[in-house]
Amino acid sequence: MTDDTNAESDDAYVPAFSEAPFGAALGSLAAIMSSIGTLAIGALMVLIVADVLGRNFFNAPITGVAEIAGRAVVAIVFLQVAAAILQKRLTRADFLIRRLQGVSPKGVCLVEALFCIAGMIVFALIVWASWPKLASAWATSEFFGVQGVFTIPTWPFRGITVLGSAAAVLAALYRAQDEIRKFRSLP
Repeated sequence: MTDDTNAESDDAYVPAFSEAPFGAALGSLAAIMSSIGTLAIGALMVLIVADVLGRNFFNAPITGVAEIAGRAVVAIVFLQVAAAILQKRLTRADFLIRRLQGVSPKGVCLVEALFCIAGMIVFALIVWASWPKLASAWATSEFFGVQGVFTIPTWPFRGITVLGSAAAVLAALYRAQDEIRKFRSLP
């Protein structure tokens, strides 16, 4: 295979439904979440530019931009993390994987599987720690901002953290089982 073919197969993280129904559903969910995250990046950029223009040219800043930006960046990360896991684009030591690829393809599968299992544990812990905070934010109508000036509920942002982490757990589990399957099929 050429490098272009390898890149295409790595980027094609949504398998056909007939081949892998769970993988297809998970890949579609991750793609939708990632798309929403990308749109949020664009919206955040527009909001920040409008705030800068309003502040500098009209002496009328947009209230709450700092608070929204602070929460939105975290939400964007959690919206896009499952797709990053499925595409093998989550931050990792690629130099080690590349060197190991030439020496031992089975070793690469093992390292990738262990990496996915570690990620699964980390994101499961995030779900476990974040769920009570989401429930509390929902029950108490928690908000952030300055009361009387600008407030926004926190539960949507906490919900995105829980949803994104849960999707990341499933993505890491899916990738780990895929790497173990590859490991077993290699000579």
